[in-house]
Amino acid sequence: MPRFAANLSMLFTEVPLPQRFARAAAAGFRFVECQFPYDFPADALRAEMDAAGLQMVLHNLPAGDWAAGDRGIACDPTRVAEFRAGVPRALAYAKALDVPQLNLLAGLTPPGVPAAQVRATFLDNLRFAADALTEHGRTLLIEPLNTFDLPGFWLHSSHDAQALIEEAARPNVKIQFDLYHLQRMQGELAGTLQRQLPHIGHVQFADNPGRHEPGTGELNFGFLFDHLDRIGYTGFVGAEYLPLAGTEAGLGWLARFQA
Repeated sequence: MPRFAANLSMLFTEVPLPQRFARAAAAGFRFVECQFPYDFPADALRAEMDAAGLQMVLHNLPAGDWAAGDRGIACDPTRVAEFRAGVPRALAYAKALDVPQLNLLAGLTPPGVPAAQVRATFLDNLRFAADALTEHGRTLLIEPLNTFDLPGFWLHSSHDAQALIEEAARPNVKIQFDLYHLQRMQGELAGTLQRQLPHIGHVQFADNPGRHEPGTGELNFGFLFDHLDRIGYTGFVGAEYLPLAGTEAGLGWLARFQA
């Protein structure tokens, strides 16, 4: 079975982020990930992580003003300076927390901007971030998100993500393949995972519909997790879902699939 990482931005939210490390460890996780750690000092998070005996495997680059509706800014030509200022901030957290991979969110398509300019902006920012991460031995991820939950999100296909990676020509850029988002946008998960395996750096999951824990929707996670092993995926698999009735109450899947 894969190495599961608890997403501390979506699980154990009954307590503040620093306290979620201990809750994740008590639940049986050895790895964690986080969307945005920036509201807390990195050294304080590191102390909680180390005390719990956990490893953080992923967090996102700064993505604009999340509370105001931003979902990334990498494709917006009016916010290039803001995006690039966020890269060293993310790297400082990654170094303090010993995080090997950082995720870049493209953001919503900026209105009134020609499509070619949006794509060129994203590629330029992707290369900038990838080069900065290379100097510190980190991998950059780009993540397609579904446009049902996020209307207007610019990058919403794993095939487009692969094309961008090939055009960017940076070996440390991979796809963050979220099973929930790509089930909604593309389906045919098993075949796509196998075909795109060389380009996939991280996998996340939630069931569909509802974005809840495994067993609440249509996805056959027993098959999919076995499939990841069969095709030779060796990365981490992030549990990034909305618990239906409290985090611990919905963790039956972890015992079942870690056995």
